[in-house]
Amino acid sequence: MPTVSDRSRLISIVQSRQNARVRELRAAFAQSGRDVSEVIGIEGEHLLAEALRSGLRVKTVFVRHDVERSSGRGPTRGTGRVSALRRLDRLGLPAFVPVVELTPAVFASAVETESPQGIAALVGPPRFSLDGALAGTDPLVVVAAGVQDPGNFGTVIRSAEAFGASGVLALPGTVNVWNPKVLRASAGSAFRVPVVYERSASIFDALARRRIPVLAAVQNDGIPCSQANLAGPAAVLIGNEGSGLSAELLDRAQARIAVPMPGPVESLNAAVAASILLYEAARQRGRR
Repeated sequence: MPTVSDRSRLISIVQSRQNARVRELRAAFAQSGRDVSEVIGIEGEHLLAEALRSGLRVKTVFVRHDVERSSGRGPTRGTGRVSALRRLDRLGLPAFVPVVELTPAVFASAVETESPQGIAALVGPPRFSLDGALAGTDPLVVVAAGVQDPGNFGTVIRSAEAFGASGVLALPGTVNVWNPKVLRASAGSAFRVPVVYERSASIFDALARRRIPVLAAVQNDGIPCSQANLAGPAAVLIGNEGSGLSAELLDRAQARIAVPMPGPVESLNAAVAASILLYEAARQRGRR
């Protein structure tokens, strides 16, 4: 069976930043809105492994052509390339996926991180729906109200998968799930957890039709989360890092819940609060 390291799999090394494939990769990383094209850009061996494990369609893989030095023998060309390709073999990359080799400068011009890992890819994103996120008995969802920090939102998605939530619903103003920093923070969970962007009215109407209570996470004057009913259907509403939840959103909630904090801390950030509430929901559901 042909492998990635078979030279017939390789497209000749690309040295131009204006190459069509390079431009496509750069554009995929630059997407900032909630509407994405047919492909998204991912970077790193771990995310590529997660994409493959999640059954996503991998369109093209890019590897950085490195020049490494062997001790005492001067520069040895191709050593870094072969190493990267062998790593792809270990991931089980399908034989039909093209592998494009880029010079270090071209690779760095197309990806987002300051210290690139040397592997990137174009993949087809999963498609999720609001109905799918709310399906099943006793759905548990996080409603992210303008969560803008990519690390926070990625962590919320990762915690949602870890604690068995059925989806994450993103209100307007929430960062794009395919933002490279969100993807890295989610550690691949964004490929599997339904993350759905809709207008506020659509989300709250859907929750009301399914009789899923909305529980607003607040700093003060909320029911301690251990006393709230998180064993049944629940939508946990998490606010913006800076301004929290607006009065309008608080009015849409059937109850307010809080994480008790005996220490002298004013508040928890969005990701920590969501993770604790999701853990509490999983604990209650486990007891049930």
